[in-house]
Amino acid sequence: MTEIVLRIRLITGDSLDVAYEEAGTADVDEVAEHAVAALAADSGMIRTRHGNRVVVLYGRGVAAVELAPRGAVL
Repeated sequence: MTEIVLRIRLITGDSLDVAYEEAGTADVDEVAEHAVAALAADSGMIRTRHGNRVVVLYGRGVAAVELAPRGAVL
């Protein structure tokens, strides 16, 4: 299972750092591409974690996604 940390900028201007993981994939780039592709779909959403909370992000509310080499601070 590969986990990446995404910095999400919402259309409201707020930003948050979330952890997204995908089972069965070892490549970080592939996990990032899957997250972006899921959010770009018409009814796109991904399930992430922010600390101990599960957060579901819907693509229509996301303005930008940033993936830092060392990850964001949760």
